Amino acid sequence: MSGTTAAAARLRRRAAGAGANRWVVLVVLCVSLLLVAVDATVLHVAVPAVTEDLRPGGIELLWIVDTYPLVCASLLILFGTLGDKVGRRKVLLLGYALFGVASALAAFASSAETLIAARALLGVGGAMIMPATLSILRQVFPDRRERALAIGIWSAVAAVGAAVGPLLGGFLLEHFWWGSVFLVNIPLMLVSLPVGRLLLPESKGAGDGPWDVVGALMAAAGLFGAVLGVKRLGAGDLSVFGLVPLVAGVALIVLFVRRQRRRRHPLVDLRMFSRPAFSTSVGCIVLAMLALVGLELIAAQYLQLVLGLSPLETGLRLLPLTFAAMAAGLAGARLLRRVGPRRMVCGGFCVTALAVLTLTAMGGSDNPGLLLLGFVLLGFGLETTLFAAYESMLSEAPPEQAGGAAAIGETSYQLGAGIGIALLGSVMNAAYSPGLASVPGVPASASGSAGHSLGEAYEVAGRLGGAAGETLRRVARDCFVHGLHVTLLVSAGLLLLGAVMALRLPRTMQCEVPSAEPVGVPAPREVEKSRVPV
Repeated sequence: MSGTTAAAARLRRRAAGAGANRWVVLVVLCVSLLLVAVDATVLHVAVPAVTEDLRPGGIELLWIVDTYPLVCASLLILFGTLGDKVGRRKVLLLGYALFGVASALAAFASSAETLIAARALLGVGGAMIMPATLSILRQVFPDRRERALAIGIWSAVAAVGAAVGPLLGGFLLEHFWWGSVFLVNIPLMLVSLPVGRLLLPESKGAGDGPWDVVGALMAAAGLFGAVLGVKRLGAGDLSVFGLVPLVAGVALIVLFVRRQRRRRHPLVDLRMFSRPAFSTSVGCIVLAMLALVGLELIAAQYLQLVLGLSPLETGLRLLPLTFAAMAAGLAGARLLRRVGPRRMVCGGFCVTALAVLTLTAMGGSDNPGLLLLGFVLLGFGLETTLFAAYESMLSEAPPEQAGGAAAIGETSYQLGAGIGIALLGSVMNAAYSPGLASVPGVPASASGSAGHSLGEAYEVAGRLGGAAGETLRRVARDCFVHGLHVTLLVSAGLLLLGAVMALRLPRTMQCEVPSAEPVGVPAPREVEKSRVPV
């Protein structure tokens, strides 16, 4: 890098921080992300206590669990683009306040309906916070090499949050009531609000033209329907109630895309997708999450139902996956500079596929060494892929579209997770059920019920008892392991497809000092755009 370019980079880093050290800003943003990531999973272990206290019906219980991620995913584009228009810090701080209020409502909810409404408000707050953290990060780290390190830390924190949620929830439930899993958010938000207002710089997009309110609502409604439909299909619901939201959601998303293409000042500049690096990165995020969530769900079932581990033991077995993901996030910046986006994403997919194929050696008996190796490779490979894809996507987007780009990335993350549960869950069921169609010595009705899931098969076997029950249990366990192997092979194929897709990414990491005006000071006249392969 030339002396002029290096000096210009230092000027822009100081300006982007708006008086605050950019690394302190990163800490504030990571704390924000940690709260949102923890809240996505902390309720899972509290479901039995909530059920005992509030007595929700089956549908109400589903909505208690699903409302938060559903609302959050559907509003990411709305609030991401609103931040570009009115100011990303404003949206983030409002998200803090709403998250704290909603946490208090959820903690002291006296009915299932109140808890569902509070979880919906938490989803709104999460949708304000998530894209704002990435878009502000994009703004305060204009130098791509430093931004890569910041995104690595950001992604490592996300991995920690996902793992800490169930553990924190279990600890709180042992000592307090179920509302404490929400109450813990309030003091953190009370600290984050003044600290964020003091340290975070304000930034926004170009501000040309009015904000497309109709388009924002279309995107929100379309994503809500699409994510809800995918979740219902993943649960095996092929009824009208499962298909109509999906069809309506896809139709609204198509209309939203057409509307954005016609507008002079679109809500989301879809021309970003014409850039191979941006569109390929989005596709890689979807494929990586598709593999991760589906495999984690099936792995948790395998550990508990086949190997007979407790929920705590299951969480501890999955911890190496989280630690490997953290290591990949922290090492990602250096690795990206050395090998470039193309080889890093492609290699991450290949390592993940190798992990999946390694796990096909799992059987009906415990093999801790094999599971440790497979989970470490899985965590490192997937986080390597996600890190490089996020970094490439965010760096490829124009700075004035940072909020919209971050929202697209987060939406892709959520859609990939939903599709993964639906697709790999369907593959699992298709491979598992046929083996239980007719079990010798077991009534046909019992075999049919056992074909729904391994957990239900164990319940039926318990009611049957004797030799028939033991036979059903053994056959169901063998069929589940067979279905797991088929699902892992399908997942490996999808991951290798992702490796091929990643070949469209740039070969080298291009570091750019943008010519756009930084936050807080005018751009120096002598600064010129410079691209330097690293």
